[in-house]
Amino acid sequence: MSKPSPAPRRRFLKTAATSTVAAGAMAAPMVSNAQTTSLRFQSTWPSKDIFHEYATDFAKKVNDMAGGRLKIEVLPAGAVVPAFQLLEGVAKGTLDGGHGVVAYHYGKNSALALWGSGPAFGMDPNMVLAWHNYGGGKAPLDEIYKTLNLDVVSYLYGPMPTQPFGWFKKPVARVEDIKGIKFRTVGLAVDMYTDMGAAVNPLPGGEIVPALDRGLIDGAEFNNASSDRLLGFPDVSKNCMLQSFHQSGEQFEILFNKGKFNALPAELKSIIDYAVQAASADMSWKAIQRNSQDYIELKKSGVNFYKTPDAILRAQLASWDKIIAKKSEENPMFKKILESQKAFAQRAGAWQNDYMVDFTMAYNHYFGKK
Repeated sequence: MSKPSPAPRRRFLKTAATSTVAAGAMAAPMVSNAQTTSLRFQSTWPSKDIFHEYATDFAKKVNDMAGGRLKIEVLPAGAVVPAFQLLEGVAKGTLDGGHGVVAYHYGKNSALALWGSGPAFGMDPNMVLAWHNYGGGKAPLDEIYKTLNLDVVSYLYGPMPTQPFGWFKKPVARVEDIKGIKFRTVGLAVDMYTDMGAAVNPLPGGEIVPALDRGLIDGAEFNNASSDRLLGFPDVSKNCMLQSFHQSGEQFEILFNKGKFNALPAELKSIIDYAVQAASADMSWKAIQRNSQDYIELKKSGVNFYKTPDAILRAQLASWDKIIAKKSEENPMFKKILESQKAFAQRAGAWQNDYMVDFTMAYNHYFGKK
């Protein structure tokens, strides 16, 4: 009796081995061997400002999550284009992206100021972000950029703490004290301070302190205790008026050149989406830590802080009412966005004001003067 041929068995083993390799290949994680895509960003801020640090924080989150497939480098203001030309630089592809604020672009369309200037119908910065992301704000912003032929992808993030009324040579006690003051601000706050009697010059952040030092301006606002300290405000002024409605709901903007962004694979776009959200939360936490520390250091350096009188705050609201009425008549998009904000603020503000406890009561209970 002849022996059975080994051929069927060899064919079986070969087939089984091939199937095992194929199955293993399907089960193994897909590791991309794609080359690194490098994007050159510029911020609107000097390198020493905490705002530039926020920009690099976002970039680091993207770079870490992308695992070498995407690398964002962030340059300081003026490295490639002037601070106030960031939007054009990104749109034209001179830069791949940038970090700034929407209100800086208000000269292109007054409606852009509504993402930073004014009292936002009583919304705090986080509520303005809620309106933008969930209440209908993102679509009109994208529409404005498209109408202006600006090929950018915009993300808003990072709710800013309420900004001071400003730094002055002497405290501002009355509305009349503002008249004739040479002052720095931006966005539609320019119109607000102008209506209140100031002569306004909208300077970039890095130019404010030198202008104050040379007497080109008498007063200025920028943003927060950390930025103001790092930029040198206490070296040229010792009086800061806290609380204001000129920019009480502002946030940051991250820009990408649309062509560069659209060329990215879906997974990297998702990483950017989630990095924006993560950076937004992280920035708000870091701001509390650093701003509160620098507030103490500013006091130690001899800065006097005063609460902006309610009469001035009411005058700001009255000025804002005139400004938005005029701009709504001139610009249909301004009116459309304003109405969207107002409807969201009325609903969300009622909820927040009714639900939110008075935290100042608890603070004063534990830390107030006995």
